[in-house]
Amino acid sequence: MTKPRLTFFCELEADALQALFADSSVMGDLVALEAGVSLGILDLSGERAKVARRLNEAGIPVVAWLLLPEEQGYWFNLGNAPQAAARYADFKAWTAEHSLQWAGVGVDIEPDIREVQQLLSDRRRLLPALLRRAFDPGRLRSAQTAYGALVAQMRADGYRVDCYHMPPIVDERRAGSELLRRVAGLVDVPADREVLMLYTSFLRPRGPGILWSYAPDADSVGVGSTGGGVEVGGVGDVAPLDWAEFSRDLRLARCWSNDVHVFSLEGCVHQGFLARLRAFDWEQPIAPPLQAARRVNGVRRAARALLWASAHPYVVLRRMR
Repeated sequence: MTKPRLTFFCELEADALQALFADSSVMGDLVALEAGVSLGILDLSGERAKVARRLNEAGIPVVAWLLLPEEQGYWFNLGNAPQAAARYADFKAWTAEHSLQWAGVGVDIEPDIREVQQLLSDRRRLLPALLRRAFDPGRLRSAQTAYGALVAQMRADGYRVDCYHMPPIVDERRAGSELLRRVAGLVDVPADREVLMLYTSFLRPRGPGILWSYAPDADSVGVGSTGGGVEVGGVGDVAPLDWAEFSRDLRLARCWSNDVHVFSLEGCVHQGFLARLRAFDWEQPIAPPLQAARRVNGVRRAARALLWASAHPYVVLRRMR
């Protein structure tokens, strides 16, 4: 079994980013692994541009993972399409100013970080607003149109577009539903490469079964987390993958895809994983978590049935008569 293409997410503030790449072994390991980096564009600073340029000079493919300030939702979602478009325009100007080269642009679709924080701290205040969204199709369709135009502009500018999606979006597509997107504030962005974020560290003990269930639907399987990332309430307290778990997830992902994303580069460096990957044995057999995946598949079928019913209420009512 050949090794897959690896892309490491890197989500650091400018000072921490510079410190990470001050260690020359990080760049050396990436080159040896023939790996790419999805670089979080948390700001449009000269410091971040210097790191991107160093990666360019080393021949390391770099995807510009676009992000917003936390006060604008951080990730792209249903509520911030105008801010996303403005960010992309500013990114293009910054790219030209610093003569940067990108292998693509990454669009990360997740709920508004402020709502996630509120849901974790006091869900009673937020739930009524989320439920009201279920009955507001116009807001979603407007956002879908805006993001479709943004992706078209990115492609017209010569960029491949990667989209980082939460896995349930696959089930909603199959069900022909909009409910999940309306309530969670997601949009289904068309992409040239779709990465499903199958981070088993957040899904213990069911993580391997969920990864195995959804991996066939992904252009690229996202594994993790090895540590790092933005702080979101208690989510940041979840223990990162250890080497055994990380190795397992890499091998499971490789069974389905020749393209694997890893969250995160800084977590791998901190735990000493990056150097160990240079001698990683991709041929070592892995036992698929078939029983766990069957349970997940059953839950997914039930969820798709509910989503289908939400999209076809009149058909359901007629059948109930």
